[in-house]
Amino acid sequence: KSRETADPSADSSPKLAAAEHRDETASKKNLCVKAAKEHNIPEDLNKVLENKVMETVLDLSYVKLSVVEMTCLGDADSEGIVSRSVSSHSDLIPGVYEGGLKIWECTFDLMDYFSEAEIEFTNKTVLDLGCGAGLLGIVALRGEAARVHFQDYNSTVIDEITLPNVVANCTREGRRMGSGEDRKASKPPSKRPRKAEGSSDVLNRCRFFSGEWSQVSQLLLNSNKPCSKYDLILTSETIYNPDYYSALHETLAQLLDSNGRVYLASKVHYFGAGGGISLFEKFIEEKNMFRTSMVKTIDQGLRRCIMEIAFK
Repeated sequence: KSRETADPSADSSPKLAAAEHRDETASKKNLCVKAAKEHNIPEDLNKVLENKVMETVLDLSYVKLSVVEMTCLGDADSEGIVSRSVSSHSDLIPGVYEGGLKIWECTFDLMDYFSEAEIEFTNKTVLDLGCGAGLLGIVALRGEAARVHFQDYNSTVIDEITLPNVVANCTREGRRMGSGEDRKASKPPSKRPRKAEGSSDVLNRCRFFSGEWSQVSQLLLNSNKPCSKYDLILTSETIYNPDYYSALHETLAQLLDSNGRVYLASKVHYFGAGGGISLFEKFIEEKNMFRTSMVKTIDQGLRRCIMEIAFK
């Protein structure tokens, strides 16, 4: 957090100084709230995959992120997050870039859990919250979910990564979900641009949103195409920053169906960022709205957990 320093030339009036401080605080707060918007699916799906190099994992296609970094430095990245992430060697720039250019480890933990626990997606309404590459939502689509919405903080991530990944996995090429054993045998990237071989009705079940969580919630609930609440909300590595817990909790409370479930994958602790599973669990307990249960713990490397969340 930034530290404010008093200005010796400031007006000595306490009331005026307080008013100026409130205005400054409000202005700073507004700068941190990224407005929500919905992203349309282009009619020409080949445009979505143009200049994209694809890799595969778990029989899912995804955009090769290093190529995105090389090609997405102009108008395609109006937010400037690619150049800023590369130049600062940072996977997170709070309030600017929230990690969607990288596929985080816990995403694969959650995908494995879906298979192990035989989570049922058929005819469910699903939100992939903080989606990044969108792999969780794509798994739900392949599981015959009735509707899947994808949300990421950054619009560049939605346009250049999430949407291409969904298009690549929802065309005629490859529909079968692989097993967890396939992960280490990822195929090398294709040397030719990927083409969308015909559209799919699967895409008609998708909507894509960018922006800060509270803003996206309001857009979803109050737009001219309001959505019903979600049966399942899937989210991975979104609790690294305790400053975001209130917004995340409020979003889950507003968007989850009364009988719905949240599946959240996280590291036990995020060194340097301060967040972690125990801290978020305590936050939820204090709010006294949801009940939680740890459904899986992974001890390899940094300890990681999967938490199920539901209304009390």
